[in-house]
Amino acid sequence: MPERPSARAALALVTDDFTELPVPEREFGADGPLAWEGYDASRTRAAERTGEDESVVCGTGRVEGVRAVLIAFEFGFLGGSLGLRTGDRLEAAYTYARAHRLPVVPLVATGGSRMQEGMLALTQLQRVARQSALTREAGLAQIAVLRDPATGGGWATLGAGADVTLALPGAQVGFAGSRVRPADADPAAYTAEAQLAAGAVDAVVRPEELREVLGRWLRLLTRPSGDPAPVPAPLGATDPPATGWDAVRRARAPRRPRATAYLDAYFTHRLPLSGDRCGGTDPGMLCGFGERDGRTVAYAAQDGTATRPAGYRTATRLIRLADRLGIPVLTLVDTPGAANDAEAERQGVGAAIADLFLTVAAARTPVTTLVIGEGGSGGALALAAPGTTWAAPDSYFSVIAPELAAAILKRPTSEVRATAEQLRLRPQDLAELGVIRTGDQVFP
Repeated sequence: MPERPSARAALALVTDDFTELPVPEREFGADGPLAWEGYDASRTRAAERTGEDESVVCGTGRVEGVRAVLIAFEFGFLGGSLGLRTGDRLEAAYTYARAHRLPVVPLVATGGSRMQEGMLALTQLQRVARQSALTREAGLAQIAVLRDPATGGGWATLGAGADVTLALPGAQVGFAGSRVRPADADPAAYTAEAQLAAGAVDAVVRPEELREVLGRWLRLLTRPSGDPAPVPAPLGATDPPATGWDAVRRARAPRRPRATAYLDAYFTHRLPLSGDRCGGTDPGMLCGFGERDGRTVAYAAQDGTATRPAGYRTATRLIRLADRLGIPVLTLVDTPGAANDAEAERQGVGAAIADLFLTVAAARTPVTTLVIGEGGSGGALALAAPGTTWAAPDSYFSVIAPELAAAILKRPTSEVRATAEQLRLRPQDLAELGVIRTGDQVFP
């Protein structure tokens, strides 16, 4: 097996001006806190082999111009394991980050907690979690980079607990390390690529692209702004629909501009968040952060499909992160409604929608909404901001789709168009009812 890159090599991938932080001092008796026979000798050999005296190297450096606290694990030092002295260094690094208002970037390569220090090592995970929580409360971003391997408590705290999680290709990522998994476990499930598919990782990034991608993320997440996101200009029709059914027909037109077109026109560049951190992804919900006119705006955009539970949870994750960091949010509504199949119910679609409603309602950062296509029932409304929602001329917003309304009312299909008129779902109807706002170069 080829030798894994060292902590210093990992740091060199992302910065050229790393400065190490002072190291906290902690004295042990012979063979550590448990007097584990041979522990001192193991540490000595690890130090001679790696040139490090502990499993993490902590300091500051500029990544593409953005100063950050960097935490690099040295896997060659006892498998990058966490012990008491590791916890000391991590706590000191996070404390420094909060004192100097810097984002934190862990470069994770660890096998877990150090057995030679027993439960004292394991409880360092609680210590790390506390530091991460305090850093979140301070409104500072945490972006993890998963190297090989990223397993055990290091993955379950510094990795999976970060705001954004990037991973190197082929990295071993999972809570269970290779020596403690079931004998019949599929090794492909414990990879960066599998974790991306499962919604636990935001992107797999090649080493030669890591500095640029990490730098872009750091710039996007370190620019708070109290101003609302501007309303996007409509990209499709500019005249109001004549009837309710015309509005529905326009919103369902295959060539009507979709979320990707709006996002491309709105942002100079953008980076996606992927996954709900609960095992799911929804390609019909596009979430991430982008740059517009030199400032950062977060976005959550439905892409015309029935939104699945993972989509609602990903949007909730996005808005909560933007709220913590003081970044305004743009949401684009375009869905016939929430997914209503049996699998969606088993995955908790109702609870996912409820959580998104609550998150939008509680957000302190401004949320701007534009309905760009179909606005189907509560599955669409959950993404809309009360009082700051606009609608494009080729959209509609309705308590329910007209076909379903006719079915509930036991009307024949010949009355679907008349039902659409009764629902008053056109943009001009919604404006008259006070459901949407007008102006700002949006309808009418």
